[in-house]
Amino acid sequence: MKNKVKVLFLALLLLAGIWQLNAAGFSISGGRLIDSTGSQFILRGISHAHCWYTDRTAAAIPNIKAAGANCIRLVLSNGKRWTKTSASELGNLITLCKNNKLIAIPEVHDTTGYGEDGAACTLNDAVNYWKEVKSVLDGQEAYVIINIGNEPYGNNNAANWVADTKNAIIAMRNAGFTHTLMVDSTNWGQDWSFVSRDNAQSVFDSDTRKNTILSIHMYGVFDTAAEISSYISAYTSKGFPLVIGEFGHNHSDGNPDEDSIMSYAQSSGIGWMAWSWSGNGSGVEYLDMVTSFDPNARTSWGTRVITGANGLSSTSRQCNVFGSGGGTVAPTRTATGVTRTATRTATAASGCTPNPVTPYVQINGGTWTQTSSASVSAGGTVMFGPQPTSGTWRWSGPNGYTASTREITLSNIQSSQAGSYVATYTNACGAASSATFTLTVSGGGATPTRTATGVTRTATRTATGAATRTATVGPTVTSGGGTLCTPSGSVTIPYVKDGAGEFCWETTALGSYVNSWNLDILEINGVNYTNKWISVASIAKVNNKYVIHYKATYSWGHFEAK
Repeated sequence: MKNKVKVLFLALLLLAGIWQLNAAGFSISGGRLIDSTGSQFILRGISHAHCWYTDRTAAAIPNIKAAGANCIRLVLSNGKRWTKTSASELGNLITLCKNNKLIAIPEVHDTTGYGEDGAACTLNDAVNYWKEVKSVLDGQEAYVIINIGNEPYGNNNAANWVADTKNAIIAMRNAGFTHTLMVDSTNWGQDWSFVSRDNAQSVFDSDTRKNTILSIHMYGVFDTAAEISSYISAYTSKGFPLVIGEFGHNHSDGNPDEDSIMSYAQSSGIGWMAWSWSGNGSGVEYLDMVTSFDPNARTSWGTRVITGANGLSSTSRQCNVFGSGGGTVAPTRTATGVTRTATRTATAASGCTPNPVTPYVQINGGTWTQTSSASVSAGGTVMFGPQPTSGTWRWSGPNGYTASTREITLSNIQSSQAGSYVATYTNACGAASSATFTLTVSGGGATPTRTATGVTRTATRTATGAATRTATVGPTVTSGGGTLCTPSGSVTIPYVKDGAGEFCWETTALGSYVNSWNLDILEINGVNYTNKWISVASIAKVNNKYVIHYKATYSWGHFEAK
């Protein structure tokens, strides 16, 4: 009897140890994702392409929360294909997600299509990145799920996915990560060969913590209800953890059945994350949920995900780690959205109270900082924009600067741009408030050069004659610290270019914004805007023109001016 009591006591200690092992963060139990409070958590989220649109993230995260998501999948880069996401940058992302009560699911996107796409890196490369940034992930196990690598195998040698995925999981555990891990399937995430499905058990068992969730991406391969139901049930019937890590309503490889995807996910109690908030290109712009990152400009796809059947508004529940009462966030939003006009009319006194407008500033691609003043060296770049994220904005500044946009960007700053910029914000019922941001420019060496180039250019040409003008026009014409290419033709706005190659165009107008991704170079009048969204209001003309330098190695390079 004593021995039995002793065995029971030891068993209880062991169970207590296991609970403490996983209590700090998410865990898997019976194929279900369990949060640190012991409650089941069903992922309902949206992807945001952070590494390509770092300047949009500060607004995108709260906007995605406002849309009803309980998690956000963040596209990062380990530096193999795109600009590397630093540890400090990742730390700031996690903080921003926590402040908005969203579970963060960062992923390394550089692994996409390995084995078929020659530019893709290995899962081992992704693991090495996670090791580099481990310091900002430690202690965040209750708020972060690590998606090791996006779509880490194409269609070639898909069977190698099994060993590589197991090795990645083992390496993460050996490095001391205790987070819930997420692993994408093979075949560009769609697993049409069923390598991932048929090896799910062995992959899950390779995790010493039994804390890995498998992710399937559903696009053209999943175009019927039968295929979707069959794939999901292959996991749930055996108690394997599964999440639909990406899906869309249309795609280049076929027409996915998004209604069945969302319906079966809901009835099966599994999570999903829709692709994506905004910024898609290369022919798949239809996957944008909002246009140009504007939360007030939802697309039909965004409406489907947010308020459609089995969408965020009816199925998303805030994670209990952020406190009680989170489970009814989405339904409350639904009611607010439907009765918004009536509610504002009934509560005009409080609804029309001016909202506080606080400037947020980002210098030279750094992190957003809340401040009313900042200093930047001549030639640098500064972005500033106030909160909240919606409403009507009007900026005014030195030298007659005006802009109607929430965020503004000044690139290759000159001393003449120093001074106070005033933002006026008008909320939905007409109440206005304002804030002032003061910019100090140090150095100033660039200003005389720019003034001389712009003001005396005609005189220089007149003095040196036609021969000199012919020799110097083009590559030697400088503005904003860069060198203009020699235009080979003109373009008419709106203009969109996809594909590999190098081109130089000129135009007298650019519309309201320019945007690019997957490019090697995108320069306008000698200023680098590669793989960024930028307001045209911040781009200075040269000789009343814009000279555009486009260079892309890959066929999925994209540029647009609209």
